[in-house]
Amino acid sequence: MSLVIDLFLEFVLLSLVAFGGATALLPEMHRVVVEQYHWLDDQTFTHLYAIAQAAPGPNVLVVALIGWEVGGLPGALATTLAMCLPMSILIYLLIDRWEGFSGQRWQKAISLGVAPLAVGLIFSGATLISLAASFGLVAWGVVLAVMVINLRSGLHPLWLIAAGALLGLGGWL
Repeated sequence: MSLVIDLFLEFVLLSLVAFGGATALLPEMHRVVVEQYHWLDDQTFTHLYAIAQAAPGPNVLVVALIGWEVGGLPGALATTLAMCLPMSILIYLLIDRWEGFSGQRWQKAISLGVAPLAVGLIFSGATLISLAASFGLVAWGVVLAVMVINLRSGLHPLWLIAAGALLGLGGWL
């Protein structure tokens, strides 16, 4: 039971800085789960993230998988509730007040400041996963090619995902 409580408390703290969603918290989740508590190793953490991304649903699914791996069903419920409940309650209580300050200079500053924060946190998470996955030169080339194609063409991202899957199946990555 102590483990489940520890999971809940750690993920409550993480939820309070979840600008950009659960993916933005990957480096901090990794620090807590792998480096601080040693509940998981690098490889398991990376595999759980990959499973969460492959499954349909929200990005917060990785939190439930971490909880499941560490503490079974009670762990999954604890991490999911800890990640979703505190901010849901806070937003519910503050949304009317936030809308009341619409047009205020400080409100605009906060709104504009959160976007780069979220992008930076998501980039940090992507870097963590790529390092844990031991990307080779070919994989980094694919990342660069996909980025250029995505930015310069109207090609639907699913085609790029399919191409990546074929490269993986072919043993290129």
